[in-house]
Amino acid sequence: MRTAAKRDENEPEIIAALQAIGAKVKQLSQKDCPDLVVGFRGRISLIEVKMPGKPLRPGQKDFHGEWMGFPVYVARSPLEAIQQVSK
Repeated sequence: MRTAAKRDENEPEIIAALQAIGAKVKQLSQKDCPDLVVGFRGRISLIEVKMPGKPLRPGQKDFHGEWMGFPVYVARSPLEAIQQVSK
């Protein structure tokens, strides 16, 4: 079992921005699962944090496909993360 996930450099600023708007954020560390589970305005969102220009890995794409009907967002900036949880 994986014990420490490699985090993207932009993740701390994305978490801080989400918390600044009142969201609850929990980091996840399981291989190919999204990086964050976010609670905001009575909804739960799954967010994969990526650095700009970095694609999803094949296992991450598979995870997104397995969660049909439950959106998994990809955020590359704080603004993108806020827009996604505010939909």
